Amino acid sequence: MELKENERIDDLEYKGLKIIQNKNGFCFGVDSVLLSDYAKNIKKNSKVVDIGTGTGIISLLLCKKTQLSKIYGVEIQEDVAEMAKRSIALNNLENKFEIINTNVKNICEVLEPHKIDVVVTNPPYKKVDTGVKSADRKQLISRHEVECTLEDVIENASKLLKDLGEFYMVHRAERLVDIMCLLRKYKLEPKNIRFVHSNAEEKPSLILVRAVRCAKEFLKIDKPLVIYKDNGEYTDEILRIYDKVKGE
Repeated sequence: MELKENERIDDLEYKGLKIIQNKNGFCFGVDSVLLSDYAKNIKKNSKVVDIGTGTGIISLLLCKKTQLSKIYGVEIQEDVAEMAKRSIALNNLENKFEIINTNVKNICEVLEPHKIDVVVTNPPYKKVDTGVKSADRKQLISRHEVECTLEDVIENASKLLKDLGEFYMVHRAERLVDIMCLLRKYKLEPKNIRFVHSNAEEKPSLILVRAVRCAKEFLKIDKPLVIYKDNGEYTDEILRIYDKVKGE
């Protein structure tokens, strides 16, 4: 596999998967890995859309964790989309994973509305006027809502999903109120929330959310997920998610 300047191939240490990433660009983090695990119960033969796929990490993992029939990764940045396409080829997943290089606001011009079973997304966390802005355009787009807002993501997810289709998202815990309001606005009923803590003593930094389009009201708060033990090592659940527990 030919690499461009500043690119590298990383071994995901999961069922032989590898991914191409830019050393100076925005690389995937634990949030994407957690979301792929949260959505691992996707039904067999589902059609899935990954909004803001970036390097394709979530979609690559879901291709191996589930029995989905097809996953479409939506990515606005042309060079990032091209890099994700090469990762697809590297893993021989061309029959399962396809990149769509467009803004999510235009996705229903490419995919027929209300035909998708599941939407997953790890969207930009920060509003345009908040946080420290990166001088690097790629990192800015990945972290801040400069090309699409949280509302754009949720609105278009709802347009894509069938009735009773599932929506999975990882986001910052501080945006919980925004998320809940927008989900209800666009007929995505929140069904599960899981708070993610760096350690047991700290407040949650991330949330994992599952919602269902046009479902009845009922919300379950899942057991908190803790990333690190007191000694700084990963907890057993995180090790399981990373598939590094002995005997697995």
